[in-house]
Amino acid sequence: MKKNIAVVAADGRVARKVITEAMGRGWDVTAFGRRDHNSGDAQTYVKRDIFDLTAEDLAGFDAVVDAFGAHTPETLPLHSTTLKHLLDLLSGTDVRLVVVGGAGSLYVDHEHKVQLYQTPDFPDAFKPTALAQVKTLDEIRGRDDVRWTFISPAGDFQADGERTGSYILGGEELTLNGRGESTISYADFALGLVDEIESGDHIRQRISFVRK
Repeated sequence: MKKNIAVVAADGRVARKVITEAMGRGWDVTAFGRRDHNSGDAQTYVKRDIFDLTAEDLAGFDAVVDAFGAHTPETLPLHSTTLKHLLDLLSGTDVRLVVVGGAGSLYVDHEHKVQLYQTPDFPDAFKPTALAQVKTLDEIRGRDDVRWTFISPAGDFQADGERTGSYILGGEELTLNGRGESTISYADFALGLVDEIESGDHIRQRISFVRK
């Protein structure tokens, strides 16, 4: 049966890669964005701010992909408020919510006491965004009324990297490949995300991807 998904905040580069990946598998994709015109490959585009979305807008989809991102001090709180809005809309439904997260919240120790953003080499410029995404992960963990999955990329998330067609599936901890690297392209991240929607293996879990 053909999958039917919605991508929210669909104008961003990660979102467009997810749309392209899903479209390549023959899925029906509805994109919700703030631009006047469709900037991606989705069959259906709806100009709609996240806060204007209703439960009716998201009903009937197999999954909703939350690709929202914010990076300025005044917009960082929107990571939490937009996610809460989507969680509330999907509460008690069978629709999956798949959230594009960040790498800063990945743990670097087996005891899960230290997260990547807390390490000495983590760039100061990225810490505010990492902290905002750490908060959203903490908040989503408390929701057992939504079929959510939170996906973190590798530490080096490459917008223009190639699609290799393979990746390593990780969990809560920062995963390195056989070359000691933590890197993945947007395209391979999208590949893993769509695989996860198809498999449905990690409900109410955080997972991560790294390039093989």
